[in-house]
Amino acid sequence: MSAPQTFTQFLNSQPTRAIQWLMVATCLLVLVADGIDAQLLGIVAPRVMESFGVDRGTFGIAMSAALVGFGLGSWGGGWLGDRIGRRWTLALSTLVFSLATVGAGTSGDVVQMAGWRLIGGLGFGAAYANGLALASEWLPERWRPVTVSTLSVGTPIGGTVVGLIGPDLAATYGWDGAFIRIGLATLILVAVIIAVLRDSPSFLLAHGKQAEAQAAARMVGAGDIALIPEQHATDGADGTAAGVLGKSNRRFSLGIGIAFAAAALVAYAMLSWSTTLLTTKGFSLDDAGNAVALAGFTSMIGAVLAGVAVRRFGSFRVMMANNAVLVAVLLALVLAVERMAAVPSADDAGLVSMLVGAEGAFFSANVAVMYVIMALGYPQSCRSAGIGFGIFMSRVGAVAATGLGGVLLEMGGASTIPFYSVLIAAAVVVALAAFVIDRHVPPLAGSA
Repeated sequence: MSAPQTFTQFLNSQPTRAIQWLMVATCLLVLVADGIDAQLLGIVAPRVMESFGVDRGTFGIAMSAALVGFGLGSWGGGWLGDRIGRRWTLALSTLVFSLATVGAGTSGDVVQMAGWRLIGGLGFGAAYANGLALASEWLPERWRPVTVSTLSVGTPIGGTVVGLIGPDLAATYGWDGAFIRIGLATLILVAVIIAVLRDSPSFLLAHGKQAEAQAAARMVGAGDIALIPEQHATDGADGTAAGVLGKSNRRFSLGIGIAFAAAALVAYAMLSWSTTLLTTKGFSLDDAGNAVALAGFTSMIGAVLAGVAVRRFGSFRVMMANNAVLVAVLLALVLAVERMAAVPSADDAGLVSMLVGAEGAFFSANVAVMYVIMALGYPQSCRSAGIGFGIFMSRVGAVAATGLGGVLLEMGGASTIPFYSVLIAAAVVVALAAFVIDRHVPPLAGSA
């Protein structure tokens, strides 16, 4: 055997193999399925409300249940993944959200639907945390930022897919049939996960499973390498860490929590309230919807490019530059919206739509950078739980945005200044939190 080295050191010295990309692709497929199941209810909501005979206010209980479950499931599922393994936790979480989607199709009222969506949300969150952690651990450091940021758009891609197929399924089989068919289809992924994915040698070594780690390492040609556990600055002599909120990780988690909550507030405020805001300013519903759809498209591009930027410039500089531009875009947007006539001209409507699209790119980049920092910054012993904690804090920001956005728009009356002022303040908070985070991703050597 050659000189002892960590699994990451071995990966860094080797070309990336097809099996590694297959694992990444499987994790991405799970996150896309996560997005399909998670956002199906929003697509067929009018049919479900008609079936249940309830108004939008009452149905909001069911709509928000998955969001609550997602936050709880991400942290709890991340904790479970750090203990029993990312692979089995990912399989379990996929089983949970698939069966919950099938169960939602049997709902007879709002309470039953909310219950199934809450259970499904637990699976959605757990899958996200473990999918990101597992995929990143099988890749060399040069590919991790780009891969994690790309995986972070798996759920939006799933939302796009279900937006295309959901209405047709509901029209053909009813809303209940759409839930049952999509749930059964995603259930197939459980077998795919078990067949394709393996916990990384880094994870197995951290749990003292030397023989299993060497066996897993053979998949990428490292079977004859004397592998040693990875040590992080926060690890103790026995390779354990204090945990996500322990003393050694406290400052890092504080910075992540503040930054992710603020970043999610900006993102969800715009995604939740832009259509309402623009229609009150004279946009037609179709034009407002097109602007929000453009933001959804640019958000995917922004997330991927964020990983490329982190790889070249490091996460601190990317956070600072991204939020400086985001503040500028928000300022330009509020000025453009405030000066529009009651019936916007084509030029004014085009400018506002373009700025909404630009905003989508930069708020999504914020979110993607958070995922990259967490995946690379938390030690092996609490990586899934750390990502789960960050996702939980993002749900706090999302819930705040959903409730606060309407209040701010109501407060402003004909003016959008209160709404955009809070979003600008949140973007500044994300930039300030970059100084709190004490474990930034450095630029790849030779890239900056």
